[in-house]
Amino acid sequence: MTRGIALVRRPGDRLAEGLVTYIERSDVDLARARRQHEAYRAALAEAGWQIREVSPADHCPDSVFVEDTVAVCEGLAVITRPGAPQRRPELPGAEKAARDAGLEVVRIEAPGTLDGGDVLQVGTTVYVGRGGRTNGEGLAQLRAHLATRGRTVIPVPLRGVLHLKSAVTALPDGTLLALPELLDATALGHPVRPVDEEAGCHVVPLGGDLVLLAASAPRSAALVAGLGFTPVVVDISEYEKLEGCITCLSVLIPG
Repeated sequence: MTRGIALVRRPGDRLAEGLVTYIERSDVDLARARRQHEAYRAALAEAGWQIREVSPADHCPDSVFVEDTVAVCEGLAVITRPGAPQRRPELPGAEKAARDAGLEVVRIEAPGTLDGGDVLQVGTTVYVGRGGRTNGEGLAQLRAHLATRGRTVIPVPLRGVLHLKSAVTALPDGTLLALPELLDATALGHPVRPVDEEAGCHVVPLGGDLVLLAASAPRSAALVAGLGFTPVVVDISEYEKLEGCITCLSVLIPG
């Protein structure tokens, strides 16, 4: 079964220079990071996703975190404008990959900023993190673009975390897994189940009952299994040193 296309971007030689904001910098093992990325891609492929690589951007240390460059909704690719200016050279490759995948393409324009890691889609609701790298103008432009797909965009204030998806993501049934101390949960209109592991609030529904999680969240994987889903666990520890999470390393385009 082919579920769709998974856009990924290989880590470049400068990965260890990636941005960190809320955590202390620690050494990144590039060889191990590359092995972990291969295992991540393999997990997506085994779950039925066709792997398509975005052209390398080795001069951009954070380019492996491809999620931040494009948000996809029902055949529409919104090319973002990252809040960190040094990440904007990542965009042309992401836009080309979106066009090659047959998506309609629109862009966030200056002075708007939007990171894809701030965009959480749950049914016809799209939650957007505010307080990190996404500003009000970027949010307004996203709202206008996604209105063409019948989506409602709701801002969610963040506290001490880089992106919304660093604080909350959704299971296939719409249940939200969250670290409540990192966001204003009153803005969320879906059921929220708190977790007690930071990586536990980072999940990627892969289709059917499959849910991708990081190996650093074993209790949360057990929770997901207890809710009737099948955890798919991968080790992304080298990316977690750069505030990356399981969602950051791919963009899924359903078939």
